[in-house]
Amino acid sequence: MEINRGDGSLGAFLAIQSGLVMKAIHLLGSEEQRQRWLPRLARLDAFGAFALTEPLHGSDSVALEATARSDRDEYVISGHKRWIGNASFADVTVVWARDSADGQVKGFLVEKGTPGFRAEVITGKASVRAVWQTDVTLTQARIPAGNRLPGASSFKDAGRVLAASRNLVAWMALGHALAAYECALTYATQRQQFGRPLAGFQLIQDKLVSMLAEVTAMQLYCFRLARLAQDGRLTDTIAALAKRNNARKARQVIADARDILGGNGILLDYHVMRHMADIEALYTFEGTDNIQTLIVRRDITGVSAFR
Repeated sequence: MEINRGDGSLGAFLAIQSGLVMKAIHLLGSEEQRQRWLPRLARLDAFGAFALTEPLHGSDSVALEATARSDRDEYVISGHKRWIGNASFADVTVVWARDSADGQVKGFLVEKGTPGFRAEVITGKASVRAVWQTDVTLTQARIPAGNRLPGASSFKDAGRVLAASRNLVAWMALGHALAAYECALTYATQRQQFGRPLAGFQLIQDKLVSMLAEVTAMQLYCFRLARLAQDGRLTDTIAALAKRNNARKARQVIADARDILGGNGILLDYHVMRHMADIEALYTFEGTDNIQTLIVRRDITGVSAFR
């Protein structure tokens, strides 16, 4: 929350590094893989990337087309990935590919310098601009068989990592909303219009109270998430519900802050526009708003609207 309250790009970078890469290795890796990578990643002596989504598979990443073929003591991986943060400089990339032997999605650690691995930075991005998302191409990239994550034997295992990261996104969205509220409150008490501070007008007061109510509700969601995670009872449905709620509410809080600041709201000096741009990435990644809705609906109705 505090990191994203300051900067969404730094928050997104750390979410990739710790929430996806380190989480995947911790949950699904061997002890040797954990010992080799986690301390270095935690110290930022090494950087990681998480390659799941593809040019044709975002929300339906379960249908990914990248393939992994066993060849004696190696795996040969081919395919394309898109929106992969950090991959252009990562020391290790967690690549998800379909094993040609059994058709199951599995995880592999592809190390920097592997022949056949290429990452090209995506340009023209308006949200979390300091994070380098990439298009990744794997062309017969060979890795040692020992680089397969032994705990990843199907897409459900990838889902375990994603459920944990949705928890993080709820906190990240809260940080953006809190920053926007604080900016708006400070501005409203200092900006003079019609001979008095903006905070002296009932319309502005109403907006500020509504923003505070939403931020407080988001905090309670996160507090509950933390307790459930601590007790080992955090479910996919609750994580999806929290991500959906907080990303939605943060967008509205930031929009209200932008409204209160008037023309100054579009200036980077006042920070609100930066949070407005960055929340758009959070609103989409780790599962879009629509996907989170369908996950929750499936659980409460027992009927799936998607495969």
